[in-house]
Amino acid sequence: MAEVDALIRERLASEVVLINQISHYIVNAGGKRIRPMLVLLVANALGFTGRERHELAAVVEFIHTATLLHDDVVDESQLRRGRETANALFGNAASVLVGDFLYSRAFQMMVSVDRMRVLEVLADATNVIAEGEVLQLLNMHDPDIDVPAYLKVIRYKTAKLFEASAQLGAVLAGAPPSVEEACADYGRSLGTAFQLIDDVLDYEGSTAELGKNVGDDLREGKPTLPLLLAMNRGTPEQRLLIRAAIEHGEVERLPEIIRIVSQTGALEATREAARAEAQRARQALDALPSSPYREALLELCVRSIDRSS
Repeated sequence: MAEVDALIRERLASEVVLINQISHYIVNAGGKRIRPMLVLLVANALGFTGRERHELAAVVEFIHTATLLHDDVVDESQLRRGRETANALFGNAASVLVGDFLYSRAFQMMVSVDRMRVLEVLADATNVIAEGEVLQLLNMHDPDIDVPAYLKVIRYKTAKLFEASAQLGAVLAGAPPSVEEACADYGRSLGTAFQLIDDVLDYEGSTAELGKNVGDDLREGKPTLPLLLAMNRGTPEQRLLIRAAIEHGEVERLPEIIRIVSQTGALEATREAARAEAQRARQALDALPSSPYREALLELCVRSIDRSS
């Protein structure tokens, strides 16, 4: 990961000063670096130790960072990872354009690896992620979205890059299609579990630990699983309150809504859904040989669930 971070800093370089400022600001803001970690761990688990794994680990981090820049503009977010968002600091136009720079730099880097399968996986992933962003936009402020539609957004918007990251490690190792698909399954399930817990923490965490404002999902009118389950399980009055909050992005009664999602068991049910996804991820790893890298991938399944940020 230290080599990947060094490569990220090297590849961020641009003659345009503002691009350097914003891209370094967002990349150096911290973050878990889970997606690049997946590329490295899967590649190592399958015996591939070439430098291309560092290049592709940096690529997926650039793609992820670009989506964060665009997300924060769309969501009008002011806080991420405990700091002001790039759009709050530098403006929306600059954030969008630097996100475009990161996308295009990522494609320059993936071409340098010179493997058609790599291009196929990443081109498909970036396209699906964009579809997920638009789907989420369509679902905003709509309390009538059902659970399958919500899960589709998660699969597209968040889990797809986890899936591609794990899959790329298998592609680099020249793994057979069955192993490549198992790695993709692992990443997809891990990413889904990760997002489900994020949705729980938006009602259960603290601003200090999360690095973003608690209740941001509700403020943005996002009908996430805790809210959908609370509406299904709550009283008619509770259902009306949550519907109105989603429709209007109201956070004035956030403490009351937090109590409802907790009392109805919606948070625990969402956690249980995340545990089921993590179990699917663990089962997918049966396709990999025993190694410390496989153990680390198994540990990620635990950490994706048992976290407070």
